[in-house]
Amino acid sequence: MTETEALHLAASVQKACIEAALAGYENAALSGLCQEGAIEAAISAIQMLDLDALATISGNPQDPM
Repeated sequence: MTETEALHLAASVQKACIEAALAGYENAALSGLCQEGAIEAAISAIQMLDLDALATISGNPQDPM
């Protein structure tokens, strides 16, 4: 993997994590969870990211590690 590809993959992962965390937090907050619960939901959303899909989006369908 070239440095450019690695940076593209890292940016894709960063974007996906931010989007997942924001969506998880918002959904939890709308459901009435306290701030701590909403943060836990945001972290859970990041943990559930489909890494295979991120590798494909980055143009590298192989294992990103």
